[in-house]
Amino acid sequence: MQQQFSDSVSIYLQISRMIETDILRGILLEEERVPSTNELAKIYTINPATAAKGINLLVEEGILYKKRGIGMFVAQGAVRQIRSKRKQEFYSVQLKGLLAEAKSLGITREELIAEIEKEGNEL
Repeated sequence: MQQQFSDSVSIYLQISRMIETDILRGILLEEERVPSTNELAKIYTINPATAAKGINLLVEEGILYKKRGIGMFVAQGAVRQIRSKRKQEFYSVQLKGLLAEAKSLGITREELIAEIEKEGNEL
């Protein structure tokens, strides 16, 4: 979970994204406890309120839930939910950007598909 923060995105959003990534990679499993806000604050030397804001965002999305007196845990179905959310982000941001750039470069649909198929062999 160790990572440098970018100045271009709020730290609390980066915290929530890092937790999501750890869930997708299997570092944090469903029904497993996640680090507390104080633990995150200590790891990243940030304000506990900032860490709490990142965690609360995931609670609002149903990715994490609270067990009173114990801490925050990864919800059942969190992997599926995060994957679905990230696919939509990929399609709406990265894919649209890729298509716009291809168009500006005069890359045809056929050329783009051929390159995807060539590179996609690794998938």
